[in-house]
Amino acid sequence: MARQYGFGIIGVGMIGEYHAQAIEGIEGARVVAACDRVEDRVRQFAKKHNCQACTDFNELLKRDDIDVVTICTPSGSHMEPAVAAAQAGKHAVIEKPIEITLDRIDRILEAHDKAGTNICGIFNGRFTQPARLLHQAVEQGRFGRMTFGMAFGPWWRDQTYYDEGGWKGTQQYDGGGALMNQGIHTIDLLQWMMGPVASVQAFTDVLAHTQIEVEDTGAAALRFANGALGTIGCATSMWPGHFRIIEVAGDRGTVALSDSKFLFWQFADETDEDQRIREQFLEFPAVSVGASSPSAGLTAAGHQANIEEFLDAVEAGREPLISGTEARKSVEIILAVYRSAKEGKPVELPLR
Repeated sequence: MARQYGFGIIGVGMIGEYHAQAIEGIEGARVVAACDRVEDRVRQFAKKHNCQACTDFNELLKRDDIDVVTICTPSGSHMEPAVAAAQAGKHAVIEKPIEITLDRIDRILEAHDKAGTNICGIFNGRFTQPARLLHQAVEQGRFGRMTFGMAFGPWWRDQTYYDEGGWKGTQQYDGGGALMNQGIHTIDLLQWMMGPVASVQAFTDVLAHTQIEVEDTGAAALRFANGALGTIGCATSMWPGHFRIIEVAGDRGTVALSDSKFLFWQFADETDEDQRIREQFLEFPAVSVGASSPSAGLTAAGHQANIEEFLDAVEAGREPLISGTEARKSVEIILAVYRSAKEGKPVELPLR
């Protein structure tokens, strides 16, 4: 980095810890302060990461030694600190989903556009080498005419997951269930590969849990703007949970990406590189990251790459790979799924 970047972390639950580890792994970045409404928790976090602690994010935003804030609060409470960060002249890294309604997302985007500050969404799945290879193959047109795309997130969460913390499984703070909280990573990868979704027809339900306000199972049929068809299937109702699959297909090739491995990599027009890719990445995966619990197998490596790319973009004066506008796309798809399931009919995008 050409300069040093001071970070403030707002929200020090499980995901806040991964943000801290990611920042500490970046040369030229350091955690300056952390904020959380639970005083004991933030003080322990601050001691661990050698930073200052506070319980009011407005106090954190007053600090001159903070350039960037990372927002790790419950999903439905991202907007308030994100808008306040813009007003304080701070860049913002916002954990997925960027927010849970399009109106709240747009208010974040407008605030940062007005302030001239930058936003980065977190979709760490885009930063694995296999995901980059798949996206490169799409960009090169190796699939020919795109015909089908699938996002499959067959995960499991036991009831205690929803019972802890007071916000998981609530409409107000989670904004949705298996799709908005867990499946959004898979859906983001699908739309990154396949392009915009034109319409959806969907079903959602609660099938394996009690006392939650949102879905634990969702399924949708898609038509993409490029004419291809597709499906989304995401759940937290599928014990014991296994690996996510992104499948991309056309009339000249098919690839299935499972977390950071390929189940298959096949093209009609083979190259020498294809065989090297299969030798390195073709593997039937074992336990999937996050399949049965939020932290199972998770490391800070993807977050670190995500935040490093954002800082590179800030220094270069360009949009980051996952800008606020880019992070909005998966939320809009999920909200279209919810609307279709509620209304019992197809829903076209963009939403109005």
